[in-house]
Amino acid sequence: MVAKQNSYGMKNFITIFLVIFTISLSAQEKAYKTGEWLKFRIHYGIFNASEATLHVTTDKLDGKNVYKIHGEGKTTGLARAFFRVDDVYQSYINPANGHPYKFIRKINEGGYTKDVEINFNHQKKLAVLNDKKNDKKMNFDIQTGVQDLISAFYYIRNKYEISDLTKNDFIQLDMLFDDDGVFPFKLKYLGKEILKTKYGKVECLKFRPYVQSGRVFKEEESLSLWVSNDKNKIPVRIKADIAVGSIKADLDGYNGLKNQFKIIMD
Repeated sequence: MVAKQNSYGMKNFITIFLVIFTISLSAQEKAYKTGEWLKFRIHYGIFNASEATLHVTTDKLDGKNVYKIHGEGKTTGLARAFFRVDDVYQSYINPANGHPYKFIRKINEGGYTKDVEINFNHQKKLAVLNDKKNDKKMNFDIQTGVQDLISAFYYIRNKYEISDLTKNDFIQLDMLFDDDGVFPFKLKYLGKEILKTKYGKVECLKFRPYVQSGRVFKEEESLSLWVSNDKNKIPVRIKADIAVGSIKADLDGYNGLKNQFKIIMD
């Protein structure tokens, strides 16, 4: 029973991780460029249980120039032998304003699968979700600024100045990435903190994402997020207390950053 609970917590953390992974802050100037690649190692206890990556490229969609963001999450090593997770997320976004045109979610989590595509029509304030696995479509009313799971990362990185925030301020964002519909995501700013990482000491901005308590997370405030206090504002660490332990994700690789990743030299 414990093993089953651990698998449930792990697969849900990968999805939640990608949600949190999307909510970082940066300056009004572009915080990223084509070619940016980020990798995270997700630890469950002593195990290097999973990894997640995001990669920015350019593409065309219906004749329009777009940024294509490709995200993956998967279990690795011993964890993969017990519970296999292969998740793929893609978002096609408007380079000018960061609004998503299309979102794709294909996941396989221990045999549980989803194959979802969402097309956003911002002029009509309508999003059409195509559940390919179950051969059904759903329409959702949307408001200006709604994001998908992946596009939110890049949208918010270019939207907020840290100087606009004071301790205990909240950032809120509407998000749509599944058939549960549009939901509000909330993030509380807790101040600055220096973390020790594989790259050295990094000054970070600490946030408290609010999540639903229940079968996976112990309580609404079970997650903590640290992002680099530089022009990139990339996630450096995420920690989560779940019903059967805790999970931590650390920055494990990066390439193609637009700005210098600031390391504190002793």
